[in-house]
Amino acid sequence: MNRFERAAAVAVLLMLLAAGAIFVYAPTDALQGPVQRIFYLHVSSAIAAYGCFAVVLVGGIIYLRNDSAVADRFARAGALVGVVFTTVTLVMGMLWAKPIWNTFWTWDARLTSTLVLWIVYAGYLLVRRMAEPGRQAARLAAVVGIFGFIDVPVVHFSVTWWRTQHPGPIIVNDALPVQMLGTFLFTLACTLVLAGVMIAIRYRIETLIDEKQSIAEPVPVAAGHRAEAGPEAVP
Repeated sequence: MNRFERAAAVAVLLMLLAAGAIFVYAPTDALQGPVQRIFYLHVSSAIAAYGCFAVVLVGGIIYLRNDSAVADRFARAGALVGVVFTTVTLVMGMLWAKPIWNTFWTWDARLTSTLVLWIVYAGYLLVRRMAEPGRQAARLAAVVGIFGFIDVPVVHFSVTWWRTQHPGPIIVNDALPVQMLGTFLFTLACTLVLAGVMIAIRYRIETLIDEKQSIAEPVPVAAGHRAEAGPEAVP
């Protein structure tokens, strides 16, 4: 078992422990009932997505400054993992919204800005997939990733900037009982570990992809070497 497999196994174990805390340790909410347990993974996934997109932001800035291939790979890895966690956030939110709001979706400021965030970074991944690999595609994607991060604070503060159907912040307002708060913090820590492991694994995959592309690229033959070969080298 290599280090990536060990890290993945630890991350999975932590998430299983978090699931146990959610369903066994945390009390059932008096108002919303069992469906409120979605909260722990829903919010933790959103914060993990913020962290992933911060990796894209930093990686993009570093790449634009010095063309660092390492920074570009981290940005690509962070974007993919961030989109995964944003998808989880949206799906969990819709499952939570149905029994509480009687609808899967409403064009609430928090929900809409989160969907925009998903679209922006899905577009980032599309740029990387459709464009010809190289410096130009990497620089274009870096710009998309940097400007896309503007939506992260919009998503986070939307419930305080506008009147929304989505509930406001409850962590900072000490609105959670101790058991619920402890479960949330533990789930958040486990989710962040999972996100970090996924980024590390994806970074390794991106490194292998870059190495494969560099091997596949033909090596240009210098004109002087071709001339030295002489006419007898030409069939």
